[in-house]
Amino acid sequence: MNDSYDRFESAWDAVQIVRRMEYTLFTFGDSDLPYYLIVNSSEAGQPVEVRRGTIRIARPLIITAMNAEPEVRDFFEDADDESAARFLMARRAEFSRLRLENSSTSRELLSDSVEEIVDRLNQRLDAEEEDRMAILTSPAGLGGIALFRYALDRVMASASSNVQELRERGLLPGM
Repeated sequence: MNDSYDRFESAWDAVQIVRRMEYTLFTFGDSDLPYYLIVNSSEAGQPVEVRRGTIRIARPLIITAMNAEPEVRDFFEDADDESAARFLMARRAEFSRLRLENSSTSRELLSDSVEEIVDRLNQRLDAEEEDRMAILTSPAGLGGIALFRYALDRVMASASSNVQELRERGLLPGM
């Protein structure tokens, strides 16, 4: 597992969240995270892939036993990456009882560089005052890692406000 984990950690560091959605996730129920994923080509001069999609993060409406494992669907093309991701999630309490599901709605190949595509997308999203769309980048073959990293980033960023809401509803004791 150590080689897989080291490879996963290296891949984790290679992907970037260029533009984040700054809203917190719902404490109960589903939250959608729309994104653009720009995947660089493995060969210089080849087209860059741009995917548009949504990650759905589902939290249970009823909290069940503590041993409920998180579900991860349609993120990874490589079984080792999925195993390393599950290992990472199992070590973090915030991720129990989650269901993460990815769906890409469109893909296109563009001959521009990753940086040019990111700049154009940022300009367009700013002009449209779109503040819920993320922009992610990754090297070839690591798109699933970028999506997974973004999903976990949003879960961790939302954790404190979600805990506060649970306290306000009387579902957790106050501190």
